[in-house]
Amino acid sequence: MNFHAVRAIYLFEMARTWRTLLQSIVSPVLSTSLYFVVFGAAIGSRMTEIQGVSYGAFIVPGLIMLSLLTESISNASFGIYFPKFTGTIYELLSAPVSPIEIVLSYVGAAASKSIILGLIILATAGLFVPLEIAHPLWMLLFLVLTAVTFSLFGFIIGIWADGFEKLQLVPMLIVMPLTFLGGSFYTIDMLPPFWQKATLFNPVVYLISGFRWSFYDIADVSVGISLAMTLAFLGLCLALVWWIFKTGYRLKT
Repeated sequence: MNFHAVRAIYLFEMARTWRTLLQSIVSPVLSTSLYFVVFGAAIGSRMTEIQGVSYGAFIVPGLIMLSLLTESISNASFGIYFPKFTGTIYELLSAPVSPIEIVLSYVGAAASKSIILGLIILATAGLFVPLEIAHPLWMLLFLVLTAVTFSLFGFIIGIWADGFEKLQLVPMLIVMPLTFLGGSFYTIDMLPPFWQKATLFNPVVYLISGFRWSFYDIADVSVGISLAMTLAFLGLCLALVWWIFKTGYRLKT
């Protein structure tokens, strides 16, 4: 393992975050704070508690997950796409750096940014609503697993994309709607019976459910199933990354 190369790429990607602090950290935190103000304070004050939890506190895990998914994908996809766009990806591929080291450094940096952002949003949420974390270790586990999984997913999107517009295509048209429909602002028990079953085909439901369970001991699906689905998607992303480097898909042409 070439730790010097991994460290160099990782630090370079992390340095880009501090150079674009307004876009990378401040903007997502302000956007999420607006959700807290609108949904937590304005709307939440007119809603009853959900399974013993105030509405403002109930939506905190969903909002953190919303930011975590979008930022993980964005950070990782742009991180690997930009070297493709400038042509420096060929220097990286010809250097004595293995595919594992490339993935580890780019995905590790993207996941680190998302975890930092998630913790900042969590701290910010405490300013708006009273928070409690029933299972802090499980909360951190779901936070890290989700950040790593969707950073890998973003890495795949960055390699697949052949234009800047495609970098936003999947997050905006697929991931964000699935997150909103995955129980970010409600529990699926509120839905009609048919839609309760249909929602279970949405993979984001399991992420949000498991993450919310770590806070309040309430979940739409079993925490074991949530963890299994997260690990399954992680395994699928790893398999796709292995295939990309094995075949050179959009890397060698």
